[in-house]
Amino acid sequence: MCMIETGRGRIPFVALLAIWSVSALTSLPGLAVSPILDKLTKIFPDASEMEIQMLTSLPSLLIIPFVLLSGRLADRVGFMRMLDWGLWIFLLSGVLYMMCGSMWQLVAVSALLGVGAGIIIPLSTALVSRYFVGEYRTRQFGYSSAITNASLVVATALTGYLADIWWRLPFVVYLLPLLSIVLVQFLARQKGVEPENSKKSSEGLNPNDNFALTLYSLYYFFITFLIVAINVNLPFLMGEYGFGSDSAGVITSLFFLAIMLPGFFLSPLLRVLKGRIAATSLVLIGCGLLLVYLYKSLFVIAIGCVVAGLGYGVAQPYIYDRATVVAPRNTALVLAIVMAMNYIAIVVAPFVIDNLQTALHDSSQRFAFGLNAALAFVAVVPVLLLRFIRARRRKASGQ
Repeated sequence: MCMIETGRGRIPFVALLAIWSVSALTSLPGLAVSPILDKLTKIFPDASEMEIQMLTSLPSLLIIPFVLLSGRLADRVGFMRMLDWGLWIFLLSGVLYMMCGSMWQLVAVSALLGVGAGIIIPLSTALVSRYFVGEYRTRQFGYSSAITNASLVVATALTGYLADIWWRLPFVVYLLPLLSIVLVQFLARQKGVEPENSKKSSEGLNPNDNFALTLYSLYYFFITFLIVAINVNLPFLMGEYGFGSDSAGVITSLFFLAIMLPGFFLSPLLRVLKGRIAATSLVLIGCGLLLVYLYKSLFVIAIGCVVAGLGYGVAQPYIYDRATVVAPRNTALVLAIVMAMNYIAIVVAPFVIDNLQTALHDSSQRFAFGLNAALAFVAVVPVLLLRFIRARRRKASGQ
């Protein structure tokens, strides 16, 4: 049997497949609904605009509290038991979606999907720190992040294709937890590794450093806030420029592919960039958004989205890894807090940008890209300043 090194022993490859399969699920909530929204308005003509909006937003809203609840209960109820509950609820929502006959039923099942997804999302990341340590953990965080984004690209293409055949078929993607349920049984037989007992990481981070954890959480919120413009505003910008929805779909796919790529090379990237990951990510995101803001060329817009995606793809697994370092013995809860910030940003960003745009009387779809590019470049200054201050303090204390 093929065995995988964890840093403190080995686990079977099938156990690693279980971790990857759970990671692949975290990008799926809400995905099947997007390509069929237009069809649903015709299939259920009596559905209100509020019901349509709830269908897309309710999973994300419910994910936030259940992410935190899952992280809080993981140690008390049992890590693997919580994971099983989340997977079964996720799978149940997929089955019920196939049976829905009205809009209110679809909305109710979407709420159930948010509950299941909220439970497994922090646990999917915590699985990595549960079975890997040190350099091996860092590498697996990169792989898991890459797999999450790769599944998003594949599932987006698949649901779009299935939606053209029959409106119920896209919900098939929500049956994928069945594979994870089977594989997790192999994972449950493996004993998790003990957290590192080192007093300090290579970057001078201390275990239980609440200040550092707060910074990583806020940073994750901020960079997610920045890139939400590509998910939300890009299709409208393409329409404003006279491009079709297929162009927006291709560029969005390239964006997620760009997010995926750095995960496969996280360890060498960390060695090259060292403590400059946060600033580098902001610069890349800012440059990418600025290209989208300045140019109407389809090629340049695609390049801009790819550059922004690379910036986000570098930072995402890095944040998970650093959060694990500062909280080695309370990983599920800490990662739940960090990941909740990501979903809060996804929910909050469109409202903030829309209100600012209204206040400034700017009706162009370019506004979000220009605003977020400026915010990214401005944020580089305090990030570098904070890194300099913390480095000086470590040096002064002889650390």
